Amino acid sequence: MKGVILAGGTGSRLAPVTNIINKHLLPVGPYPMIYWSIIKLRDAGIKDILIIVNKKHLSSFIELLGEGEDLNVTLKYKLQQYEGKGIADALMAAKNFIKNEKFVVLLGDNLFEDSLTPYINSFQKQEKGAKVLLKKVKDPRQYGVPTLDKNSKKIMAIIEKPDKPPSPYCVTGIYFYDQEVFNYIKNITASNRNELEITDVNNMYIQSNQLQYDLLEGWWIDAGTHASLYQANQEIYNNMNMENAK
Repeated sequence: MKGVILAGGTGSRLAPVTNIINKHLLPVGPYPMIYWSIIKLRDAGIKDILIIVNKKHLSSFIELLGEGEDLNVTLKYKLQQYEGKGIADALMAAKNFIKNEKFVVLLGDNLFEDSLTPYINSFQKQEKGAKVLLKKVKDPRQYGVPTLDKNSKKIMAIIEKPDKPPSPYCVTGIYFYDQEVFNYIKNITASNRNELEITDVNNMYIQSNQLQYDLLEGWWIDAGTHASLYQANQEIYNNMNMENAK
């Protein structure tokens, strides 16, 4: 399997520092944020990785990461064609890199404790379709929220940023897809935010009865705000201190 990390976007919630630096290059613990996504993929056996970035910051990523030699991975880069047009639009840039393989997608500002290995192994056994990872959160209204059928253990629908969430879970920025995802992206239209929403893509998998899910067990943080970036640093340093104490 291959890995794709989405690291574009404007990072407006982390302004003003993101006026001059991509948010995925901000420090989390002793490393730039982007390192953690690469490490999670590498430690799960995925070393062929594509990073999708915007044109403004491409040179910074290349200067920092090169071709991945220092992290023992192979990195390639691709520009998102239409900056700010959504996750699904950014993902289209990976089509030629993926070809006919299954792959893992990480949003570069999602930081989490769990190893990806068991989820990857589970997806490898899945004949076709997609998988998402869910996490129980205090306020799911700012995320895509699944409606769950507890009997069948299936997602019946995903609602983007609902006022009245149908469950206490959010869809995290950790996705597993087969190559059919690119056909689905071609068949969705822009939302009222003028973005191609990954939620619409996932709902198309649901309609085909091909979307499975697992639950993250450890901590998970969308480090896209000043408060959550601070929280991510706390979690990373706490984990490092616990490891050093063993």
